[in-house]
Amino acid sequence: MNAVPSPALGRLSRRSLLAAALVAVPTALAAPTALASTRRTPTATRPLLLGTYTSAEGGGTGIGTAAYDTATGAITSGPVIAGVENPSYLALHPSGATVYAVAEQDAGAVTAVALAPDGTYDVLGTRPTGGSGPTHLSVHPSGRWLLSANYTSGSVAVHPIAADGSLGERTDLVTHSSPPPGPGQNGPHAHQIVTSPDGGHVLAVDLGTDTVYTYRLDESAGTLTEVSRAALAPGSGPRHLTFHPGGRSAYLACELDNTTVVCAYDPESGTLTPGAGQSTGSETGYPAQLVVTGDGSYAYLANRGPNSLTRYAVEDGGAALRLLDTVPAGGDWPRQLALSPDSSLLFAANQRSSTVTAFRVGSDGSLAPAGEPLPAPVAVCVLPLE
Repeated sequence: MNAVPSPALGRLSRRSLLAAALVAVPTALAAPTALASTRRTPTATRPLLLGTYTSAEGGGTGIGTAAYDTATGAITSGPVIAGVENPSYLALHPSGATVYAVAEQDAGAVTAVALAPDGTYDVLGTRPTGGSGPTHLSVHPSGRWLLSANYTSGSVAVHPIAADGSLGERTDLVTHSSPPPGPGQNGPHAHQIVTSPDGGHVLAVDLGTDTVYTYRLDESAGTLTEVSRAALAPGSGPRHLTFHPGGRSAYLACELDNTTVVCAYDPESGTLTPGAGQSTGSETGYPAQLVVTGDGSYAYLANRGPNSLTRYAVEDGGAALRLLDTVPAGGDWPRQLALSPDSSLLFAANQRSSTVTAFRVGSDGSLAPAGEPLPAPVAVCVLPLE
């Protein structure tokens, strides 16, 4: 794998995006900064950021940019944000002014990139995560802390975020040393770390130990204290947790036993209580991730094995999922899903076909292909912006 730039190198010089791409992506990378108050003029397109592996054969050269038509779902490619290694997962700061990327490689790292209103960007620097193979990161709702999950080493890390969006030295690193690894696992594999909707707790999903760990974040010191654990079925391989907008239910995609698990969540204690695993609609799914519409009515699951998307109806206020159907993903190995901000479009990042596909979401939650697949080198993450 390629080496991560040393934090000692400091900030890279500001780079201008191509003028032609700014025409194709009129609002791309133009998210408001924390100090900006001017509203953008509404347009028919919105920006997308694309994650990839720069070290993979046929991979990308940094964070890709694109734009999608809000009416048709058609996607137009833009230039690349260079100087970012193996950005396989992306997360946006609440201000919209900074995007963060993991560097999924042996020497795990996280990188901050400032997105300016004039269509330029600035790579603010890279910090080590203290582990290897980070696969996920998220920004705490306060905007002051970046959380990351190191898959290969089974640990989670915390970095402070400065006022300009740059990252400080790591303030905590917690390794999942117990319980013992599940069947067929050689150790813990932290796959995701996310804050609960109420902001009170941080949850880490570990595929290797079949456990979801709940932590409380000290927002002054940037340290994590474990408060509870949720045990999943041995060998289930929990991969990705998605909360219902109501905040009292969450849904787990379990990679190894091909199930979806509905969990009850207690915001006061941070306790997650998993239910029984249920069908993904496929016999060999390798489920990757669930997303839920903004109104909480429907949930969608990416199944990498059969290259399909499962549609669930959300019932009982979020406490139940009812499988409705599956449709082709339109690409090979749908690694990650994302809904547009208004939940009118669903995007799938298809790793093996190096494409991003879009679907219109009907009033009944049905999915209809929208536009042609966008060629995107080793597409493993798609992040729609406002």
